[in-house]
Amino acid sequence: MLNAHKTSVITVSYHTGAVLFDMIASVLAQDGLAELIVVNNGNPAPIVEKLEGMVAQHPKLKFITGHGNVGFAKGNNLGAKAATGDYLFLLNPDSVLEAGDITTLMEQSQKMPRPHLIGPRILDANGKEQSGSRRGELTPWNALVEVFLLYKFFPKLQRWKWHEAPLPPDITEVPAISGAAMFLPRDDFFSVGGLDEGYFLHVEDVDFCFNLRKAGAKIYFMPQLAVKHVGATSDAPKPVVERHKTISLSRYFHKNFAGTTPLPLLWILDAGIWVRFYVYLLRNKFVR
Repeated sequence: MLNAHKTSVITVSYHTGAVLFDMIASVLAQDGLAELIVVNNGNPAPIVEKLEGMVAQHPKLKFITGHGNVGFAKGNNLGAKAATGDYLFLLNPDSVLEAGDITTLMEQSQKMPRPHLIGPRILDANGKEQSGSRRGELTPWNALVEVFLLYKFFPKLQRWKWHEAPLPPDITEVPAISGAAMFLPRDDFFSVGGLDEGYFLHVEDVDFCFNLRKAGAKIYFMPQLAVKHVGATSDAPKPVVERHKTISLSRYFHKNFAGTTPLPLLWILDAGIWVRFYVYLLRNKFVR
């Protein structure tokens, strides 16, 4: 029965800001909640003190701290290991749920073949679907299409991100979803060892979807359930974030495609990824 099942929500916070407490309030109000586990990867002392005070008042709120900034993947894995729910909901700390979202996800999950992963439609502050909400499989070829802007010259080339495609009427299978909101049975999370901790920030969600599909799981995009994701609330320097993204992209391709893709093609892709990063640095320097 559904009432016998509970969900553990895990969120990893690094200097998230005030929206963290909006997220906490929206999660604690959910039916079917086993606990909300906040993993502190680095927050100002006043925020930490406030969170510790909230734990004493809310029995379903857990706080994991003292480990420093260990990265998004390892932070989520720490939370997952401490979770007691039948389901895990990995949720960004700058996201806000609507009433009944967890119940809806559990009901949907019980209808799907195992193993599986479900991602809701993710909306920005203006109500527009965010670019990572649903994706194709990230391969060296479609990465080249993106990095070298080939889609501008050849419009029929399929792009990696599908957020501009027509919205499907119901839950549908996709190759990948966003790490901002990932829901799955707890056992399915650990069936592939959780998130790869070799990624510090970015691309770990794409890699997780790749690993799940390789293990026989199905990834689903659920358009009828939308999660508001404010995004970019952390005060981490943007060049640092972009550098981590660049490193993670290179790692992803060499880890997953080195045996099936000619090495020179991977080198070309590496060059394109890093050139794009340095162009970003130059543009931001002169834009200021």
